[in-house]
Amino acid sequence: MVRHRLSSGEIVFRAVLIALCALIFLAVAYPLYFIVIASVSDSTMVSTGKVLLFPKGTSFFGYNEIFRDERIWTGYRNTMFYTIAGTLVNLLFTLPAAYVLSRKEFKARRFIMFAFVFTMFFNGGLIPTYLLMKDLHLTNTFWVFIIPFCVNVFYLIIARTFFESSLPPELYEAAAMDGCSHFVYFVKVALPLSKALISVVGLYYLVGHWNDFFTALIYIRDNELKPLQIILRDILLSNQVFAGGAGTGGAAGGYAQKYADQIKYGVIIVSTLPILVLYPFLQKYFEKGVMIGSVKG
Repeated sequence: MVRHRLSSGEIVFRAVLIALCALIFLAVAYPLYFIVIASVSDSTMVSTGKVLLFPKGTSFFGYNEIFRDERIWTGYRNTMFYTIAGTLVNLLFTLPAAYVLSRKEFKARRFIMFAFVFTMFFNGGLIPTYLLMKDLHLTNTFWVFIIPFCVNVFYLIIARTFFESSLPPELYEAAAMDGCSHFVYFVKVALPLSKALISVVGLYYLVGHWNDFFTALIYIRDNELKPLQIILRDILLSNQVFAGGAGTGGAAGGYAQKYADQIKYGVIIVSTLPILVLYPFLQKYFEKGVMIGSVKG
């Protein structure tokens, strides 16, 4: 086996490329790492810049304060339900709609697609939307997280482009010769060949539901229905009261003020950790599907 000998220019190029990739990785990874170590470090050392690579003055006060609040478990339960149910409903509506709009024999597809795209640029605004949700009796119910926004037009376009560019027409023609209907073809042929699409679009929807803050802020008043993000917001607001010196005072108030940053960084970790844990399991599909529809073969 003959090895290709790299020229000096290629060696320099690869070295620069590796160094550049390493810098980009550090720029992305270090802030997250810093939040982790800051959440268990003394807030005084964090604010004075003494915490850079390793935690100092280790304390889990912030996490104790967060998880001691019983509302956090209610928020986790609600967010898990909204995320899982919402993502399933999103895919249930988005994927069939994208498949139908990708079929050239469907004559009304251009008009319907125009109607979808129109909503990306023009909408009724916040107050008319709130009045509509109220008239539909969706306010202060868990349905407001699932039904009204079950299709994201941008993800619909991605899915439609995938079905158009990645599934050859001959595949359906062969299935139709065997008596396969569009419904059977979609379920037994199109979906099994669309794992990358389902994973990518599903991950986008999942992250959107997990981070959804505005919906609950506008439409939810019942504490038992509030998602995790609203609960964490309330904890942060309470923490700011202590940190600003407006607490009840005494040892408890001073202790909370001293470790205010720990609670702040701990809230970030609590809210993002489940998504970070899930991502590696979907990474291989994400790498395949992130360029969906960008190149036509």
